[in-house]
Amino acid sequence: MTETYTPPEIWKWDDQGSGEWTSINRPFAGARTEKELPRGEHPFQLHSQGTPNGQKVTILFEELLAAGHAGAEYDAWPIWIGDSDQFTSGFVEINPNSKIPALIDLTGPEPIRLFESGSILLHLAEKFGAFIPTDPAGRAECLNWLFWQMGSAPYLGGGFGHFYAYAPYPMEYPIDRFTMETKRQLDVLDKQLASREFIAGDDYTIADIAIWPWYGKLALDKSYKNAGTFLQVQEYEHLQRWATNIAERTAVRRGEKVNQRDGAPERHSAADLDALFE
Repeated sequence: MTETYTPPEIWKWDDQGSGEWTSINRPFAGARTEKELPRGEHPFQLHSQGTPNGQKVTILFEELLAAGHAGAEYDAWPIWIGDSDQFTSGFVEINPNSKIPALIDLTGPEPIRLFESGSILLHLAEKFGAFIPTDPAGRAECLNWLFWQMGSAPYLGGGFGHFYAYAPYPMEYPIDRFTMETKRQLDVLDKQLASREFIAGDDYTIADIAIWPWYGKLALDKSYKNAGTFLQVQEYEHLQRWATNIAERTAVRRGEKVNQRDGAPERHSAADLDALFE
């Protein structure tokens, strides 16, 4: 379908517009309802949903616990973005941008609020001295790719994913525009992985943990319906190898299950996830 559209001199928000997210999104920030967030017994309180951005953090927590960092125990409370939970006063107090994930670190004398998944990953990796290289060159390469993901994923999720899967009707121009960029990004990763086991080198790092829920799942055709065929993801052989190997990690399998809308449990102890893998 092709529509002719002439932008008005001044844009006005249409709260009756079409599209899956029209009833949620607004052109202004801040809390819409008053509601305090729950708090559990563990040193880290995560408020999130099992979307790709949310999975980055739960995968890292599960990797830390699997590596023996007992201090990484966490409570994962669901924030159902389709129900506008991210606009409650308690959540907005942690993240004024009203996006998941958001984390409270209670390990110090004063609580530390953390928002933006990249910030959370970096905070946890540095706190536990894990999944981030200690040599300057290795650390820089890891952070290069961590921030590559943070800057690139909006083209995949908000661009390609939105117009391919969620827009009220197919629109050729934006689908072509974001498909081209998504395939370019897949090719960037494929070429990077041609000469190394993981994204930043020989070691598994927060760069891999950040990138896999978005691009690894896309490569395995587990993102948007029929997107794998549409994008011909099987052509990226090095990306396929990397994505498959990470998908087989126990901590990744556990982390991606947390706070899924399909009935997966909240996570307040290891036992909450153990039952899913019996």
